[in-house]
Amino acid sequence: MNDTRTRARTRTPRAAAAAAAALVLAGVVTAAGPATAATGCTPRIQVLGSIGSGGYQVGNPQTEGVLGLGTGTLSVGLSGGRPVYWTGTRLHKVPLPDATASGAVLAVNKGGLMVGAVHGADDYLFTYRAGDAAVTRLPGSDFLYADADVNDAGYVVSATRAGLGIVWKDGVKVRDLPLPAGAAPGTRVEFVTGVNGKGDVLGMAHEDYEVPETGEHREGTYPVLWPAGGGPAQALSGTANESHVQDIDESGRVVGYDWNGMGYRYQPSVWAPPHPGPVGAPGVLKTHPYGTLEAITPTTNVSVGTAKFHPDEQTLPDQAQLWPGTGPVLALPRLAANQASAASSAADDGRVGGVAVNAAGTLKPVIWTCATKQAYLPG
Repeated sequence: MNDTRTRARTRTPRAAAAAAAALVLAGVVTAAGPATAATGCTPRIQVLGSIGSGGYQVGNPQTEGVLGLGTGTLSVGLSGGRPVYWTGTRLHKVPLPDATASGAVLAVNKGGLMVGAVHGADDYLFTYRAGDAAVTRLPGSDFLYADADVNDAGYVVSATRAGLGIVWKDGVKVRDLPLPAGAAPGTRVEFVTGVNGKGDVLGMAHEDYEVPETGEHREGTYPVLWPAGGGPAQALSGTANESHVQDIDESGRVVGYDWNGMGYRYQPSVWAPPHPGPVGAPGVLKTHPYGTLEAITPTTNVSVGTAKFHPDEQTLPDQAQLWPGTGPVLALPRLAANQASAASSAADDGRVGGVAVNAAGTLKPVIWTCATKQAYLPG
């Protein structure tokens, strides 16, 4: 896992007030009923520069977002559907060979090494550092899903359309990620979503096969951990439906969600070491029936994600949420009353990155500073 991490899967609509304790003033939001306090930090919502002008897309990927948080004021993500990074609030476009291509910077490590994805006529992953004249294309990569990560040692991980999990270092492929022992015929690596500082790699495998003896058709996805040092892949315990694992911290703690696609039901989930073990369920934000955990801080056990309704039943707009590791899931303040927000990255210094809709209805990339001070339990 890098100094932050990310996964942007966000959504929107109507609303009432779950955030009664929020005060919105000049783009700075503070909330009553703080969670744990961070020292030397001013709670606010920092609105970053953007090149897009769209709104929040309920049930679909967003065109804006802070997907990774680097050292100091460096953050990365996308704006207007293009890969960008920020220093403070200032936006910088990543120089691509095709200036019209879309994509995102997906993660960044403490040393400033970014990993991103480009999609269009030619799909690929790239690495980049601020100030470089061009991106470095990763050999053998393509862009199936917006999932890739980089750790502080510079190892980049992702999966390909062919169902392979791959590790790169210094622009060179260094390892294929094997399937767990006993994997069914035709099983493939579907996602690779995270890597921590030790080198533990996180992902998901998909099986789709027929049992020869009975003719039974079995299909499903399950989480996989590839331990640091090249040890054998471990299949983690599954949730009731599909287990989507999104991030891993330095202790090996994994966060994600259980997903029932037919009902669009998301439930936050946690896999605590040692693995495999039972799956924990932190619960949902009390104002929303569903929710995700998209990222966890490297060492402070703070997880973030998004509280949701079904896209066709938007009683309240989506809302960025935070789980401090114990107790209930908490809300992060909205940028504007009755407008959607989502969280997708988190750092040990208290920053949380994501998106939020302003009073004019425009989607903006944002950072909540000292987020645990702002997080609150809705009334």
